[in-house]
Amino acid sequence: MKTKIILKSLLLASTVVATFLSCTDLEIEETDSIITADSGSSEFTPLSDPSSSLSDLYNKIGGDFQSQETMYAMSEVASDELLIPTRGTDWGDNGVWRQMHTHTWRSDHIFIRNAWNNLNQSIFRATEILESSPSAQVVAEAKFLRAFNMFFVMDLFGVVPFREVTEGPDVNPKVLSRVEAYNFIETDLLDALADLPEGSTGTANTGKATKATVNFLLAKLYLNSFVYNGTGTPENATMQKVIDNVDAIAASGFSIDQNGYFQIFEPSDDTETILHLSSEVGPRIWNTLHYNQNSPDNDGGGWNGFSTLSEFYDSFEGAENSNYVGDNQEERRGFVPDATTANNLNLGIGYGFLIGQQYNEDGTALKNRQGQPLSFTKEIPALVGNTEVEGIRLIKYHPYDPTDTEDTESPLVNSFRRHQILFRYADAHLMKAEAMMRMGGDATTLVNELRVNRENTSELAAVSIDDILAERGRELYIEYWRRNDLVRFDKFTAPWQLKEVSGDPNVNLYPIPQTALLSNPNLVQNPGY
Repeated sequence: MKTKIILKSLLLASTVVATFLSCTDLEIEETDSIITADSGSSEFTPLSDPSSSLSDLYNKIGGDFQSQETMYAMSEVASDELLIPTRGTDWGDNGVWRQMHTHTWRSDHIFIRNAWNNLNQSIFRATEILESSPSAQVVAEAKFLRAFNMFFVMDLFGVVPFREVTEGPDVNPKVLSRVEAYNFIETDLLDALADLPEGSTGTANTGKATKATVNFLLAKLYLNSFVYNGTGTPENATMQKVIDNVDAIAASGFSIDQNGYFQIFEPSDDTETILHLSSEVGPRIWNTLHYNQNSPDNDGGGWNGFSTLSEFYDSFEGAENSNYVGDNQEERRGFVPDATTANNLNLGIGYGFLIGQQYNEDGTALKNRQGQPLSFTKEIPALVGNTEVEGIRLIKYHPYDPTDTEDTESPLVNSFRRHQILFRYADAHLMKAEAMMRMGGDATTLVNELRVNRENTSELAAVSIDDILAERGRELYIEYWRRNDLVRFDKFTAPWQLKEVSGDPNVNLYPIPQTALLSNPNLVQNPGY
């Protein structure tokens, strides 16, 4: 026997089926919920094992954030870093990717709806844990995870629905304004600090909430405060909080990594990773690679979709039209192996930006499916009607994995390792630099401290506020933060390749999904939708 309940606006099914849901109302098996419905009333029964439920929540969040859709599409595909052009019939998908690029989404967009559902479900699950009398550390971790998910709802949508566990299906969730949500998030994070471990460098301590993760999210919250409170003007006292939180992270031992930029994205120890999610990184690898490129552990080959804009590529130092070894490029732009540098360690697959002729690991020049040279072009002429080779590809998580030693001759090949970085010290370092500038200070020294640790990257003579945004792009591309940055710098509505200027500040927020509006009358659609 099962009990049917409706958790309005908040719950959805598991990550596996989330993409296929068409509404936010959800029928739940009795074993999936600790709320029971009886003649319209609701009774909350505490979770029997809050620690186990906390582990399940970490895994759920990792699954939510590993997709190339939902929050990733809204954060990165909608920015000036990514473009998914339609190539023949590939990546048409009823226009959902093109709508992200051109900012022409509607309230029924599937990525937006599923992101809303995923994030809000995690908020509710964290609240369930908190109301189940867990240990002090479990309370602190659950508060961090609730604040983490609430931050993204507030950032993407501007309001946050909230349901107490004691409220039954007949009660419409209340809706927190952006300022109310900001205060709620800040309170959860500050409450969590005392009972969390310090956090330290190395993979063992960066997959769960620590004082360092809390300080990072607080810094992110404070840096965007003038966006969230609607004033448009940073306050010096709040920017000082950003600096203080970043200094606290540094005091825990985190620092700019000096062992190679792309090494940071391997599942091994480094000094930068503050929080990684238990997310498979396969989508970050295969969505950009061509069908005929080397694809160990992925028999279907690459998915030949995700590309970058030529003007974003041009923001890096190096040759204008190629990225081979020796093209005088800065380290963060990566490299493309050529016939002489392709080998069984790089698999013929480059790091960073893949442009021009691509090679197999034995140096053989690859061809596309029509038998023509597999040579990625710099320009993408249009959103539709493209060939297989148009567009520069970009990759940070490489399929080569030196930590996998099953094959001792060619250690690799663990392309679906669960280690996606979301909080990184270089981001915190640049947040501090930006906060200093917004207080009227000079951040040139701080920015150059980062750049000198990135090989073949020249120091800057001076740094403007726009230089900070550009530096964040070069350092943090496809790491989930570009839309957030563009909104804060008032650049999200600006034009870029194959996207006209919208001039409409309403697109700085996504629409509330139409299904959520129908199920919770307390919600009001965002302006412009």
